[in-house]
Amino acid sequence: MSTPLTIVAHIQAVQGQSDFVKSELLKLIEPTLKEDGCIQYDLHMEDNNPEQFLFFEIWENRGLWQAHMQTPHILAFIESVEEYLENFSVQEMTKLS
Repeated sequence: MSTPLTIVAHIQAVQGQSDFVKSELLKLIEPTLKEDGCIQYDLHMEDNNPEQFLFFEIWENRGLWQAHMQTPHILAFIESVEEYLENFSVQEMTKLS
């Protein structure tokens, strides 16, 4: 049995573009929660900085997360927001306790 994979994705919108980026991020939730291997997929926005978002995700394994990254909704998201992002980073993590 493989170890679940935790993903922490930090998304920073360009100043003044948070509403658009937020609307595009929200579109990802419903189809992603239906994907094989998705255990948790939570979107957060920083209280004092509306341009800063975070996805906290848990996947059954890395392979299923990698498959998620190639789905039509993720690829469409990347294309639609590319010029509206200041920064985008992903951390792959393993729960220790």
